[in-house]
Amino acid sequence: MADTGSRTLRLLSLLQSHRHWRGDDLATRLGVSARTLRRDIDRLRELGYPVTAHRGTDGGYQLAAGATLPPLVMDDEEAVALVVGLQAATRIGAVAGAGEASARVLSTVLRVMPTRLRRRAEALSSVTDSAGWWRRETAGGGVEPGVLVVLAPACRDGETVRCRYEAADGTRTERHLEPHRLVCLGRRWYLVAYDLTRQDWRSLRVDRLDEPRTTGERFRHRRVPGGDPAAWVRERVGGAPRRHRVEVLVAAPPAAVRSRMGDWATVEATDDPGQSRLRMNVDDLAWPAVALAGLDADFRVEHPPELRELLHRWAERLHRA
Repeated sequence: MADTGSRTLRLLSLLQSHRHWRGDDLATRLGVSARTLRRDIDRLRELGYPVTAHRGTDGGYQLAAGATLPPLVMDDEEAVALVVGLQAATRIGAVAGAGEASARVLSTVLRVMPTRLRRRAEALSSVTDSAGWWRRETAGGGVEPGVLVVLAPACRDGETVRCRYEAADGTRTERHLEPHRLVCLGRRWYLVAYDLTRQDWRSLRVDRLDEPRTTGERFRHRRVPGGDPAAWVRERVGGAPRRHRVEVLVAAPPAAVRSRMGDWATVEATDDPGQSRLRMNVDDLAWPAVALAGLDADFRVEHPPELRELLHRWAERLHRA
């Protein structure tokens, strides 16, 4: 690597990504001699990076914690992952003050990014909605940041995308899509898109998209059904077939129940202003049992009887404890 500046940045990136590097391994990764590596380490120290050296058979280098946070070096996918994480922190607000701090950091990160990368990150920010489910989703749903890097600008710029998609039953099909919006629902991402082959709207799990690629074809944005992409995805996912349909009368006003249960459950008013009717579809009755117990309000399970039986068993076990 002939360019000293590029090599120094590469060295810094390697030190940030690994707790400890053997000297010969680090020199090999950079394609330089041990002497050149020592000069590059000295250069980083002159710039204020606290790089420590260890002698002996297990010796090597590592980037120590310094008095101030040094500038970070990251590749495209790492930058996208950082933006996704900061966006989630600003929306969830689970830790007091974290939302505001995350918003400031997100603004700073976007401001110092190179123009090319900043446009990708801003595209991701501008076309992403949160559907507001605070419960943990089932395992899976991991999305490659590189996929988001392709989809986000396509949503923003109105450019069609081609990809392969794997349905829940394992069927793989080719898709030609007009991507409109990305929706983050729990631990999963969904793409709201108009399927040009099927001439209909689809909500596609992003982790099931394979090698999405833009086509260069432009389209005019259509109106998403209902006008709210997040609500549309939540309705479709929440309305998917489940093992149990739960219906409960809660001795609390609807607003109070919604604030504790989250947007994933349907909460309706009744003739009694101090009472609510709660409905949800679930695969596992343990979840509504835990959620109902945390409401701090009396309730009566109307359906299903299996939930009443589960609550009785738990009540007996808790009483014995």
